[in-house]
Amino acid sequence: METSPRTYEIRTYGCQMNVHDSERLSGLLEAAGYVRAGEAEPDVVVFNTCAVRENADNRLYGNLGHLRPVKDGHPGMQIAVGGCLAQKDRDTIVKRAPWVDVVFGTHNIGSLPALLERSRVRSEAQVEIEESLVTFPSTLPTRRESPYAAWVSISVGCNNTCTFCIVPSLRGKEKDRRPGEILAEVEALVGEGALEITLLGQNVNAYGSGFGALSAAPDEVRAMTADGSSAFAGLLRACGTVEGLERVRFTSPHPKDFTDDVIAAMAETPNVMPSLHMPLQSGSDAVLKAMRRSYRQERYLGIIEKVRAAIPDAAITTDIIVGFPGETEEDFEQTLHVVREARFSSAFTFQYSKRPGTPAATMDGQLPKEVVQERYERLIALQEEISWAENKKQLGRTLEVLVAEGEGRKDEATRRLSGRAPDNRLVHFQVPDEPVRPGDMVTVEVTYAAPHHLVADKPVQTVRRTRAGDAWEARQAEGPKGVALGMPTIGRPAQVPAAASGCAAPASPRA
Repeated sequence: METSPRTYEIRTYGCQMNVHDSERLSGLLEAAGYVRAGEAEPDVVVFNTCAVRENADNRLYGNLGHLRPVKDGHPGMQIAVGGCLAQKDRDTIVKRAPWVDVVFGTHNIGSLPALLERSRVRSEAQVEIEESLVTFPSTLPTRRESPYAAWVSISVGCNNTCTFCIVPSLRGKEKDRRPGEILAEVEALVGEGALEITLLGQNVNAYGSGFGALSAAPDEVRAMTADGSSAFAGLLRACGTVEGLERVRFTSPHPKDFTDDVIAAMAETPNVMPSLHMPLQSGSDAVLKAMRRSYRQERYLGIIEKVRAAIPDAAITTDIIVGFPGETEEDFEQTLHVVREARFSSAFTFQYSKRPGTPAATMDGQLPKEVVQERYERLIALQEEISWAENKKQLGRTLEVLVAEGEGRKDEATRRLSGRAPDNRLVHFQVPDEPVRPGDMVTVEVTYAAPHHLVADKPVQTVRRTRAGDAWEARQAEGPKGVALGMPTIGRPAQVPAAASGCAAPASPRA
């Protein structure tokens, strides 16, 4: 007798690396015969976890606790936990939540279907954590959440040793993909309808270092660096040659590796968008040294100045940590100084979170909560003021907006649609007279500015139907999504809290 295929749902927390890993987990499960859950409870729930914030543990175990009675009433239901917290906690998860069936780490996400089956057959939990990468994730099946904008991993892991960050110990040393493999994936995505790609890595502009010495690098890497350019600058320029690719973004670069040739490649490659997310973390040289961030305030502001000179309309965003151990009021004032000078269009701001296993967790000078909270509120107030002022400069501008799915939470009430401008600002616009789909392009005039979005309430000037819109329309016949995020949904991922680290950036604001 035929039985219905088992259904799944994935719940994702953390940075853009986890979001993209969840797309791969979806692809793996669907290749193994699972289907995305609809309204009914899924047969398999997968938690793809983050370990950067202090509340990550509580959040996971709270969610697992809520699922226990659901599982008790759903015979055959399985629960799997993967990602950074699984890599860190290993056997602890099953001890604290013995109703979990599978635990897997960041290096072996491809094992999930086999582990689920093994757990089902043996009726016992399966815990499999690898210490190093088993298979480069980009070789695994992938079920893209958006047909019009896509993540493309160029590397995994990180070679930095920031004292607040646990990610390198969980993701491992940097490993880079060959340029030909990256470009082949980009071309395939464009062929399927994507208009925009975001190059993804823990430290994206260190691309090339994972090959070791240049003399040992693949021929294609040596060719793209023959003129003295960095491998990442060469990769950006190569993306500019992909026919049909309209928008290229990347996240997240590290200031220590941010070279002039990358700025030139951004400015000179038409489809590289005028947006940059570059983590600051602190404006204090003393705190940056304690964080083991190998740049200083002058270097950081110098990069900002060069980017603005080459790309005047660039929108620059950042990550900032408040209350790092030993941070003085003077140190914090230096952070406020950089914020005033840099004039970020937005900032992902965090109160320092102590993570066991990081050097910062045992440093002297851990600050009282009330001190950190007060500084955090001052930073938020300043950045809100700057964001609003910068957005007001957009009034009257005509922008081409990539129509998004699910970005405007109040769109139904306001009778608007939403999307992203080239510089990644969120734009809410009047519904045009002619049909428009996510993935299509509209031209609008900005009529109102708020700190976190723009509004275009005049009639839409033009609608450009695209291959991406066609792809979105075809996707609608496929049924419900199976990836639920611990963040806004990812038609393209909306702006979300970042992992508080320069090497694990936020799921970038995407349209």
